[in-house]
Amino acid sequence: MLQTLRIQNFALVAELEVTFQPGLNVLTGETGAGKSILLDAIDALLGGKLSARQLRSGTEQGCIEAIFTLTPPVRDWLATLEIDAEGDEVICTREFSLKGETFRSRSRVNGVLVNRQQLQELRQHLVRLTAQGQAVQLASASQQRDWLDRYGGAALITQRQRVADAYRAWQTRQRELQDFASKEQQRLQRLDLLHFQLQELLPAALDDPEELTQLQRDYQRLSHVQELQTQSQQAYYLLYEGEPSVMILLAQVQGALQAIADWDPALQPISELLEGAIAHTEEAARQLCSYSDRLDTDPATLDALGDRIHQLQRLCRKYGPDLGNVIAYRDRIQAELAALSQESTSQEHLEAEVTQLRQALEQASAELHELRLAAAKRLEEDLLTHLRPLGLPQARFTVQLTSTEASSSGSDEIRFLWSANPGQPLQPLGEIASGGEMSRFLLALETCLTTQQTPKTLIFDEIDVGVSGRVAGAIAESLSRLGQTHQVLCVTHQSLIAAAADHHYLVQKDIDPSTATTVIRVQYLTEEARVQALADLAGGDRSAMALSFASGLLAQQQRPSPPPSAEITMKT
Repeated sequence: MLQTLRIQNFALVAELEVTFQPGLNVLTGETGAGKSILLDAIDALLGGKLSARQLRSGTEQGCIEAIFTLTPPVRDWLATLEIDAEGDEVICTREFSLKGETFRSRSRVNGVLVNRQQLQELRQHLVRLTAQGQAVQLASASQQRDWLDRYGGAALITQRQRVADAYRAWQTRQRELQDFASKEQQRLQRLDLLHFQLQELLPAALDDPEELTQLQRDYQRLSHVQELQTQSQQAYYLLYEGEPSVMILLAQVQGALQAIADWDPALQPISELLEGAIAHTEEAARQLCSYSDRLDTDPATLDALGDRIHQLQRLCRKYGPDLGNVIAYRDRIQAELAALSQESTSQEHLEAEVTQLRQALEQASAELHELRLAAAKRLEEDLLTHLRPLGLPQARFTVQLTSTEASSSGSDEIRFLWSANPGQPLQPLGEIASGGEMSRFLLALETCLTTQQTPKTLIFDEIDVGVSGRVAGAIAESLSRLGQTHQVLCVTHQSLIAAAADHHYLVQKDIDPSTATTVIRVQYLTEEARVQALADLAGGDRSAMALSFASGLLAQQQRPSPPPSAEITMKT
């Protein structure tokens, strides 16, 4: 139940605080007085659209706040979002501001920031707004399906959730199967590429990252083998076979020093150095001889080295940049090839799962269809029962279920078919119902739905447009009955409906003389003031006849006494 509504700088409202009561609350006033502004504020508060145009002119920030009675569904919702419950109340707040061209708003529930989607979820547990101009909703197949499902009760809603779960599971596996087919193609292409690359890399027998460097050195040496032989042999000749050779000259020098070393011991170390030089020169000559003998002058060897160098350089250009990187790449793709080759996911297995899940979805949808058929039959009877007193005794109504492709909401397309007059065929409700018929249909539908839900605040915005007299009285009786189990807020221009209310609020638009601006004022009416307000609604004046008529209307109603004035707090 909506206990208190506070509005600041919203539309024409500067500051307003209204305390609502249980039962049927009506709001009356002249056209354009601002009655619907209160309902617009509730809509904006609970996730409806809010724009800078709704900020009161000349102000930069505003706020809407409402206090609702805490119900079990709301308590569960708060627990889901880990929001603390505050006693037996839940407080919703939406603040909004305009700075320059930037409009911002933020919402809180019990002081905790929430987003618009979360607010709209909470709204389902707090209020439901029905307006005369809901032709778009009446024509919507999805809206009609939701109405039918809500009427079907907990069992139907539970089965619909099972269908939604089954649909998600099927869709998930279906996407996996599609992804598998795409990935399988990619996997096979990758396998072919890896096989091709390894056919090139493995025969190369790459083991030593320095092989190319060493081969290039060998190639450099062998390509100059003639020069190497000539020069090494010349060096050998000078060292060992020349006339005189370096060896002979060193021996002569060493002998000359040895002959005089006895006269000066200081020459002995020099003699020893020469002795070592002779030994090293002899070893150098020996190695030069061996080196010259080992030089390979075979052109085939040089060609083989060139081919190998060319092969390694080509691999480095493709997989490199150097031989170490080529070896690392070969090892990496070998491991990848092994992993890809060992994948065991079976397309046939996935296809079987998809088929199984599709069958489960169809079974769940079939069970949902049966529940909807039963709910449709009950709704047809129940709705006509509530429509007949509303001036539509000859109305016919049926819920048409047509099979369609399975979705998260089942495999049924729902259409409400309607005929208000005898002899007229059943046609889609949203296409042929008049404004007055829509009003009465919505009220009857709302009455049917209230038996399937936790008590909440039901808001009716001028659903009595297009009706009068006896029909208005029937609407008043229906609203009064709803008020016995739910809190009802109703904007009306009908005196019969206003007279049936438990609580009556008069909305007026005035000019504030201190600021010369338009303000909205709300007055809770006492019994005497109600007579005057009903007279205004009935005849537009307060003549004795109109006042007598209004008093008679009130006398026909049994209403609780108005609450103490301390419980009704208003500011404008």
